Amino acid sequence: MNCIIIDDEPLAREAIEMLINQTGDLNLIGSFSSSETATGFIENNTVELIFLDIQMPGTNGIEFARTIPKETFVVFTTAYSEFAIDSYEVDAIDYLIKPVKLERFQKAVEKAHTYSKLFKADYTGNNIEQVADDFFFVKADRRIFKVYFNNILFIQGLKDYVVMHSENQKVITAMNIKTIHDQLPKEMFVRVSKSYIINVKHINSVDNNTVYIGASEIPIGNIYRDFFFNEFVTKKIVNR
Repeated sequence: MNCIIIDDEPLAREAIEMLINQTGDLNLIGSFSSSETATGFIENNTVELIFLDIQMPGTNGIEFARTIPKETFVVFTTAYSEFAIDSYEVDAIDYLIKPVKLERFQKAVEKAHTYSKLFKADYTGNNIEQVADDFFFVKADRRIFKVYFNNILFIQGLKDYVVMHSENQKVITAMNIKTIHDQLPKEMFVRVSKSYIINVKHINSVDNNTVYIGASEIPIGNIYRDFFFNEFVTKKIVNR
């Protein structure tokens, strides 16, 4: 994947470049100190992945991420964990806290590769074909998948698609997250942020900002927090 780095700190750019050099299948084609200096380069070159700092002079990373092409993925790299929820609101595929460890960096790159392959498939006209009591049929990549609600761990909205995550597969279809949420059983699925719907049956643990399902950490958006805790956490515990 062709990638670039945008970070106002020279040492931070060097650190990410070292991680890129230790990771296969990445081609670093540019390194920039600000969003403004990177804009023209992105317009004139094929950039598939951006490692993007958040707090920078001028246009910050969150604002800049709203302006990039839909086919370009973003991985945020920042020293501040409090921006995690905001990062997923602009369809970032991952959020890395500095100093970034190689293993965590490679996990983010693997996710980028996975989504890149999925998005390059043919998803024209994908949608939900049929809904039953415990499953629905979803058209994806020229096939129709039978997806059982119980098997879905969580659903992620990304760009103009939704990605249904189960233990054994990911199914992606061209649909907005509200449309698919309307088709799901409300006693089992709850939206916890602009970009995520979770299956409450698969929750391992929660804290004030995050739902943990298997190895995945799913951010809880501010406007969804009260409903989630009141209807699916506190009430369920009290009613046991």
